[in-house]
Amino acid sequence: MAKRGVILMNLGSPDSTSVKDLRKYLNEFLMDERVIDKPLWLRTLLVRGIIVPFRAPKSAEAYKTIWWKEGSPLVVLTEQLKKAVQSKMSETVEVAMRYGNPNPTQAYENLLKQNPDLEEVVLVPLYPHYAMSSYETAVEYMKEVYAKKKYTFALKSVPPFYNHPAYINALAENMRPYLQEDFDQLLFSYHGIPERHVQKTDPTGKHCLQVENCCFKSCEAHKTCYRHQVTMTSELVAKKLGLKKDKWQQSYQSRLGRDPWLQPNTQVRLPQLPKEGVKKLMIVCPSFVSDCLETLEEIAIRGKEDYLKSGGEKYTYIPCMNTSELWVDTVVQLINEVA
Repeated sequence: MAKRGVILMNLGSPDSTSVKDLRKYLNEFLMDERVIDKPLWLRTLLVRGIIVPFRAPKSAEAYKTIWWKEGSPLVVLTEQLKKAVQSKMSETVEVAMRYGNPNPTQAYENLLKQNPDLEEVVLVPLYPHYAMSSYETAVEYMKEVYAKKKYTFALKSVPPFYNHPAYINALAENMRPYLQEDFDQLLFSYHGIPERHVQKTDPTGKHCLQVENCCFKSCEAHKTCYRHQVTMTSELVAKKLGLKKDKWQQSYQSRLGRDPWLQPNTQVRLPQLPKEGVKKLMIVCPSFVSDCLETLEEIAIRGKEDYLKSGGEKYTYIPCMNTSELWVDTVVQLINEVA
C-alpha cells in the first residue's frame, strides 16, 4: 500500500470574534471568485467597499453567541473529527480549512514532517454536495497549493458523497432519535447558492433549471449539480426514515445579495409555516457535516426566534453529525474507497 496521508478540509472560521479577525476572514472568503463570481473590480468594490465594512461587526456579534471556550465550533468539531478518524486509521490525518487556519500548506507540511516518504494524499472535502462555492473551491485551492509547492506525492480527492449509502445511513440515524417525538413537519434546510451557479456547473448548458423536473430527469449535469444532489439527499434520507412526502419539505438558507437564489428561502419559510398549520417543526441542515455559525446561530437561534414569534409552538434543531460514530466510519470508508 502507498504511504498515504489524509487531509480533512472544511470551510474555515475567523481566528476570534474580534471585528478585525472577521474583516480578515470575510475578505478572504468573499473575494473567492467561486463564491462571488463577479469581475475582480466589481467583486473588490462589493466586498471591500460595501459588504465587509457592514457585515464584519454584525458577524462578530453573531459569532460571540455561539463561540466555545475552546474556540470556533467548526474548527473544534473538525479537529475532534480528525482525532476520531485517526483512531480508526494507520495513516496520518490532518485538517485544512479553505479560509483561515490551519491552511493547506500547513496541512501538507505536517504530513511530510511525519512521513518524509509520503507517496499519496487523500483529500476529504467535508461537503456532501458539489457546488462552485464549496466543494469545487476547496479541491481547486488544494490543487493550486499542491502545484505551487511542487510536491511529488500524488493528490486524490473523495468525490461528493450526497447519495453514498453510508452517508445517507449516518445522516438518517443521527436524525432518528429526534424524530421519535411528535412533529408536524421536518424541514431540510440546505445552504443556498445563486441560480447562476447551478447553471454554470451544468456541462450541457441546457438542463439545470431549464428542463421541467430537471433534478429527476437523468443527465450528466447531475454530477456537478448542487440542486439535484441536495434533493437526492432529502429523498434518500426521507425514504430511509420512512417519512411520507407530506411530512417533510426542503429549503435554502444563508442568502447573500439580491441575485436570484435557489428557492424556497428558509428565512422566508420559517415565519410562514405556523400559518400553514405547522406548529411543531423539526429542522436539519444536511449540507453541513459540522455545526457552525450557519447552523448554531442562523438556524438554532435566529430561526427558532422567527418561527416561535410567528405562532410556532415547538421548534427542534437537529444537530449535524459532527463526530457521531456512523459518520466517522463513513469518512474512513470514503477514504478507503479512493483508489
